This record gives sequence, C-alpha cells and structure tokens, in this order.
Amino acid sequence: MSKTGIVSDSRMTQHHPGAGHPEQPARITAVMNRLKDSGVAHELTVISPRLAQDDQLLLVHTASYLQLVTREVAAGYGQLSTGDADINEHSEEAARLATGCALAAVDAVFSGEIHNAFCAIRPPGHHASQARGMGFCLFNSVAVAARYAQSVYGAEHVLIVDWDVHHGNGTQDVFYEDGSVLFFSTHQSPWYPGTGAASETGEGKGSGCTINCPLPAGTGGGVVKGAFKEQLMPAVASFSPDLILLSAGFDSRMDDPLGHFCLTDEDFGELTDMMTDIAEKYCDGRLVSLLEGGYNLDGLARAAEAHVRALSGKQ
Repeated sequence: MSKTGIVSDSRMTQHHPGAGHPEQPARITAVMNRLKDSGVAHELTVISPRLAQDDQLLLVHTASYLQLVTREVAAGYGQLSTGDADINEHSEEAARLATGCALAAVDAVFSGEIHNAFCAIRPPGHHASQARGMGFCLFNSVAVAARYAQSVYGAEHVLIVDWDVHHGNGTQDVFYEDGSVLFFSTHQSPWYPGTGAASETGEGKGSGCTINCPLPAGTGGGVVKGAFKEQLMPAVASFSPDLILLSAGFDSRMDDPLGHFCLTDEDFGELTDMMTDIAEKYCDGRLVSLLEGGYNLDGLARAAEAHVRALSGKQ
C-alpha cells in the first residue's frame, strides 16, 4: 500500500461558475487524467470521498453563512451576495465534497493508513472566511480540516502552508488570533485580494503565528524556496506541528493566466520535498495537500503530477 493517498470526486465537476470562467470543471479532470496517464495514480491509495456535514463546516463558518449559501444556491443566484464566487445549482454540493475530501484525508493520515494525501478538489477555499465567500471560494476546506484535526484527533498544533499566487486571506482571518495554528504564505503582491503584508503577523494569542512573504511579479522558485528555508523552517522548529496542511495553489506556476510568478514543475517537487521532510521530522509524516488555484490546464496538471510524485517519493 502506498504511503500517499488520493481523494477526489467527479461530482465536483458539476459546479459551473459560467462559460469562460478560469475556475472551470476541467481543472480536476486535467489533474486526474494526468495522474492516471502518467501511471502515478496507480501507485496511490484511493481515499473514499464524502460530503462535509453542517457540524464540521460550523467548526469554521457561521450558521448564518451556511444558510446564506444554501438559500442563494437554491434560489438560482449566479454569484454569492458576499463576493466574487460564481455559483450554479450544484455549487454547494461541490463545495461540501471539496471539504469532505479534505476531512477524509485527515482521517486517513491520523489512522496511519497513509503518511500523506493529495486532495484533487474544487472549488478552492482559502479566500473564504467565517461568514464570507469570495475569490471562487465557498467553504474554507483547509481551515475546516485544521479545526477537524484539532477537535477529532486532539492535534494541538497545526501548520498551514499556502503557496498559491494569491494570499489566503480567509485562512489568515480564521486563525489570526489563534496560537494553535501557524499560517505561512508566499504570494504575489500587490495582487488580489490585497492582503498579506509582512506586517500582518497575528494578534493576541496568535501573535507571531501568521508569517506572510509578499513577493513581486516575476518571482521564481529560488526566491520562494529561500523564503521557506529562511522564514518557515525556524518557525516550525519552535512550533512543532502535529499535522501539516498545504494549500497547494499551482497558479504560482509559470504561464498561469491569473498570476505572474515563474515557478517550474521542478520547483514544486522541491518545495514538496521540503514539506515532507518537515512532516517526517515533526508529525510522523502527516501531511494533507489541498488543491487551491491553478488555471492553465496543462500547467496545472504537470505541476500537480510533480507534486504528487514528490509526496510519494517517486520523483
């Protein structure tokens, strides 16, 4: 049995933000086809997907926000009233599946069935805060996964790393005053959503537990890897996580239409190696990676393959 798991669900392709929208159903189809055609998928442990339930989503989101999503999807809204998240009649189910896949992966790594997992999911989640969907995101899957690991498995410290080209403002908001989660982000700045300054470091109990590395357009893998080595590694040494969650946005790859970073597939493999080394050192290998952005279909698929190969040690 492979030490690396994979979880996805074709029902997530029924979420259609609209013709020409970059967050298209073909994103996860491209990733899964690439993993299958390359032979990587055959070496992975398949994790059964499931829907996230209200009690799990309420670990992060407000009851009024869940009601808003249900109401506006059912009413046929084309976009959530809270922000730029286009929806159709299948969007709530897809978002619940995305989060549920992440929770199933958390179960699998804590059971010891696998060391790590990749969740090929959509819609993405890291822009969603407690009561607001935005930036293509309805539910913040990585934040719910962190709270779930804490409530179900007693994880005292959770590390969330976000290498998406856009700052994970929703994830930061959820944990900004919470010292039990260390949030580390590299992202293009200035860029959507306009947050993620280096001066944003957390407040109260969370002081020092938010580490933002805003970087200019044109940034390549060497600079991003340098930020991981110089800022993430020292922080992790004193934090000692029980679980690592990765917001794996591949819109930081070269030639992505929604970002201007220049990371290569090899860079993603090396960054993944760094993350698996941290996981092996501090938390028995427990690492769950969640797909966030990535909008050049071929580039997304190639980067995801490099990432999963590195997770499974098959580079």
